[in-house]
Amino acid sequence: MSTQGKVWLVGAGPGDVGLFTIKGREILAKAEVVVYDSLVGDGVLAIVPASAEKINVGKRAGHHTMKQENINQVLLEKAQEGKRVVRLKGGDPFLFGRGGEELELLCEHDIPYEVVPGVTSCIAVPAYNGIPVTHRDFCSSVHVITGHKREGENYNIDFEALVRTRGTLVFLMGITAMEDICKGLLEAGMDPETPAAVLQQGTTAGQKRVVATVATLKQASDAAKIQTPAIIVVGQVCQVADTFGWYEKLPLAGYKVLVTRPKELVSGMAKKLREQGAEVLELPAIGVKPVEDRTNIYKAFEKLDTYQWLAFTSPSGVRIFFELLMDAGKDIRALGSVKIATIGRGTAKALKEHHLYPDLMPEVFDGASLGAKMAKECEPGAKILLARAAIGNKEVTEELAKREDLTVDDVAIYDTFYESQELIDEKGQFESGKIDCAVFTSASTVKGFVAATPGLDDTKVLAACIGKQTEAEALRYGMKTAVAKEASIDSLVDLVIELKMQK
Repeated sequence: MSTQGKVWLVGAGPGDVGLFTIKGREILAKAEVVVYDSLVGDGVLAIVPASAEKINVGKRAGHHTMKQENINQVLLEKAQEGKRVVRLKGGDPFLFGRGGEELELLCEHDIPYEVVPGVTSCIAVPAYNGIPVTHRDFCSSVHVITGHKREGENYNIDFEALVRTRGTLVFLMGITAMEDICKGLLEAGMDPETPAAVLQQGTTAGQKRVVATVATLKQASDAAKIQTPAIIVVGQVCQVADTFGWYEKLPLAGYKVLVTRPKELVSGMAKKLREQGAEVLELPAIGVKPVEDRTNIYKAFEKLDTYQWLAFTSPSGVRIFFELLMDAGKDIRALGSVKIATIGRGTAKALKEHHLYPDLMPEVFDGASLGAKMAKECEPGAKILLARAAIGNKEVTEELAKREDLTVDDVAIYDTFYESQELIDEKGQFESGKIDCAVFTSASTVKGFVAATPGLDDTKVLAACIGKQTEAEALRYGMKTAVAKEASIDSLVDLVIELKMQK
């Protein structure tokens, strides 16, 4: 008998991945099938498990990849196959998300399910635009209305009742019908001077706000070329938007950045960029894994006490070194009195997680500088274990070779492989200018990015590079480049802010 499957209706929030709930993220991480909408933000799509079956059901006003009854059937069939199914929906599943319809068929067939609420755009998008949907000085209620109607049909909305509430009105999915909505409110007796706003792509880099009146909103929206998805807010609270607006004051507000680092190292960079207001796409272009043939590294482990120096060139090298050390039945005590050299702060930070501090770190964070500084400071006849990627560059060993008395065991402990994802069209977003820049932390991430975006005109990519080696690789593909003042995450973030200011 097959294992019973289960369905989770998960609200993905309004776009900003930071507004995706903790519970939603935990459930998504375990999904075997993900059925997703067009309104799910890129940041959330980027964390869909690579192993999951992904089914795009579209669903944006006027454009449906799959009819609702077919979506219901897909959820049922995949659950009946015994799968963990996540129905990922923009905003909240039960607020005009047709979540109730999807549950009906599951109930009929006794399929277990859970609902994970999402942060809804009717609250979050005004908040990101400085509009409190309730305010004691202006209103005592808020009303959420769908602005969507079937083609050729009249609105089934009691505009007179809405006007009588004197509350804040939030219309979702109403951009194409904005003229009809404003007309309905005016004909129902609303003061033409009532403040109104249209809010485009809230909580993302595409966020844009137009504040006008009910009488002038359509004209102002057209002049500003507002694009969907967007919401309409009507009420006195709209007048405080310019005063309370906060998102646009952040240094990287309105700037979309692609971060390309090995998967396990992404979050620190992304977090710092998001704190500055950027919309960040975490799309690892490379992955790392321990080498399959571990003969040489295990040989080195057996004679660790013979080395005077242990050198690391990346955080991944540190992480995998200690993983393999444990696999070999050894721990930190096996290092004895060996001194440790690292290439930069990120690598040093990874080392500190094992309660170790580097004895040597060059002022400039690149291979040549590490090799040169070690060649200068290593004691006569020193023996060095260089634990790094199989495709490590030659600059470290070339500098060390200038000291003929040094013995260097250059041991590959991990392989680098290129990754790609299928849910986000990086190529299209770069070519349309939706992604403002890409951040590269090594030459290998540049190579991985190029491999993951076949057909992209790389001259359209603005590359923020951690160092000269990385820049040289980006220039090989014709990218526009800028280099951080020093090879650190903080310096890269400062560089991205400079690039935005120059835009």
